Amino acid sequence: MKDIAKRVFDIEIESLRFVADAIDDEFNRVVDAILNATGKLIVIGIGKSGIIGKKIAATFASTGTPSFFLHPGEAFHGDLGMVGADDMVILISYSGETDEVLKLIPFLEWNKNVIIGITGNPNSTVAKNSKYHLNICIKQEACPLALAPTSSTTATLVMGDALAIALMESRQFQHEDFARFHPGGSLGRKLLVRVKDLMRTDKLPFINVDASFTELLLKMSEGRLGMVIVGDMDKVQGIVTDGDLRRALFKNPDTSQLTVEGMMTKTPVFISETEFINRAEQLMIDKKITTVLVGSSDDRKLSGIYQIYNQ
Repeated sequence: MKDIAKRVFDIEIESLRFVADAIDDEFNRVVDAILNATGKLIVIGIGKSGIIGKKIAATFASTGTPSFFLHPGEAFHGDLGMVGADDMVILISYSGETDEVLKLIPFLEWNKNVIIGITGNPNSTVAKNSKYHLNICIKQEACPLALAPTSSTTATLVMGDALAIALMESRQFQHEDFARFHPGGSLGRKLLVRVKDLMRTDKLPFINVDASFTELLLKMSEGRLGMVIVGDMDKVQGIVTDGDLRRALFKNPDTSQLTVEGMMTKTPVFISETEFINRAEQLMIDKKITTVLVGSSDDRKLSGIYQIYNQ
């Protein structure tokens, strides 16, 4: 079975390369048109193309391009009233001849909507009736019977992602923008909450630089943070983590020879309390640390600490 899985991956990857090689300046024109549009971007498709279309519309909407999916069947029963004259419409049909999609074209032309066709056939009815056309023609479907849409739906999805990312970068869409559309759950927390909102400020484990090994061990155990801070809130001289402690003991098991100054990290990582949580956590991942000091690295004044696994 794994050979079948690898074959499907190979076929679909090769199909994506084929589609990518065919991308031309029409893609740029589509991006510019969407950027200059004053209305919404409506995505229409049916069947597997409709399922992919829902995802594409959702991605647009969450990345700064007002968008929604419209089912062609529902459109014929009143939902065409959702389509404004200033809206742009993406019609998705790999063959370009899907009957339910074609029936919408007369209304869209009457309503003066700009149509963007995404098909695998530049000579299809959808393509010919679109102001812009994005070609997703593939070499072959991964389905051995060439019946189930596989490579073609993957190509459609990636084309939608490519448009969304191009629009994001053109608009200079940032973390803060993304956060406004994702206020719920852990993602919203990381994108909206700042370090100052979650940092720990009370009962921080401080020791003096001349503290004994026993004092260090006791303070680290009491603090239960896996580290101690050398100095005080007004002046941080360094930190000693449980990792620093283990490495020091490995090199020299004689604790009488170990000093705080010799074990501590003299240039700990600081982050501003106004930074967002996601940036603090990314910093810790990049530095391979679990604790960051909140404050200024210039004057080494401490506001608190934030730990990636303690929230």
